[in-house]
Amino acid sequence: MRYSGWKVFAEGLRGNTGWGRAWRDPAPKAAYDAVIIGGGGHGLSTAYYLAKNHGLGNIAVLEKGYLGGGNVGRNTTIVRANYFLPGNSEFYSHSLKLWEGLEKELNYNVMHSQRGLINLFHSDGQRDAFVRRGNAMLAQGDDAILLDRDGVRERLPYLDFEQTRFPIYGGLLHKRGGTARHDAVAWGYARGADRLGVDLIQNCEVTGIDIANGKVTGVQTTRGAIRAKKVAMVVAGRSGQVAAMAGLRLPIESHVLQAFVTEGLKPVIDHVVSFGMGHFYISQSDKGGLVFGGDLDFYASYAARGNLPMVEHVMEAGMTLMPMIGRARVLRSWGGIMDMSPDGSPIIDKAPVEGLFVNTGWNYGGFKAVPASGWCLAHLMATGAPHPVAARYRLDRFLTGRGIMDEEGTGSQHNLH
Repeated sequence: MRYSGWKVFAEGLRGNTGWGRAWRDPAPKAAYDAVIIGGGGHGLSTAYYLAKNHGLGNIAVLEKGYLGGGNVGRNTTIVRANYFLPGNSEFYSHSLKLWEGLEKELNYNVMHSQRGLINLFHSDGQRDAFVRRGNAMLAQGDDAILLDRDGVRERLPYLDFEQTRFPIYGGLLHKRGGTARHDAVAWGYARGADRLGVDLIQNCEVTGIDIANGKVTGVQTTRGAIRAKKVAMVVAGRSGQVAAMAGLRLPIESHVLQAFVTEGLKPVIDHVVSFGMGHFYISQSDKGGLVFGGDLDFYASYAARGNLPMVEHVMEAGMTLMPMIGRARVLRSWGGIMDMSPDGSPIIDKAPVEGLFVNTGWNYGGFKAVPASGWCLAHLMATGAPHPVAARYRLDRFLTGRGIMDEEGTGSQHNLH
């Protein structure tokens, strides 16, 4: 079924009785050419691009719960390509280009809104750093505009420009940055993959990875054994646990990152705004809620819930930047399990076991990377060679020390967040 404005209108007239299922709910087959563990954004996009770009037809996505129930639905929905280092810069630039054509590609409204993103800076040193970042973005072919204090005030008049502790010196504007509807992204890729013949199998937890003579042969699940020639681990904060099933120890720590949303308000924030001195970021959803977040909780955890000290920390940063937020009532908060690598950059690579692939270490960049992550992992699985824009995301960089992608200098180190 193809979605269109006319279809929505026609179904409204007949009581919405003609809609079909967005995707099938098949039973798992005994064997597949490729199995992807994880039914989040990265896993679903990998399956979609494996089928569309490389013609693989016998693929399964195995999800222990429901599709989109993990981190892809537990984030602050920000889409951007304002990275600095070679390797990250071209990857996220490629991802943004895919975002810009995604709704047409999938015939699905993911509510991608390029409302612009402004990173504020609060010192001469931060200004210099953002000048360098902006120049790197321009050299990559992306957009960047350096704003002075008055330029920020013109666009964001609701900020506290009178505070003296963290004075606003200016900001770096990334016009093509913005937001998207997180769960709609999962649904769009799920629908697209299903239309290409991919089996999306929910409530099917992987409990073991079968290996013979150094080569993967399949997986064990709560719904029986499934043979597979290739297996990809795309499970975000659960990467360490799933890798252990294959006898691997990954350079990953799992942490909780909390996010918050307020009651619906009239339009007030028409950009994504990032506070340079408090690691606070905020935007307004199409439903009117203010969506915001901040630092990680400062301990490793597999619990998808946060702690109250970090709630206080995030609220304090928000009040420092824009005191008006104190009038809004917080409706809910949630936590996502972040897979933090030591250098703060991801891993897309073959595992030491033949036929096994790793996609992990997304740190703070997971949601915005969904299209390019799937595109590049699919290329690696189909061809055996890394895609050029993901060539630096090697697993062995942590063993050799060569090619470390230290974008933020934080990674999984608690004390630096």
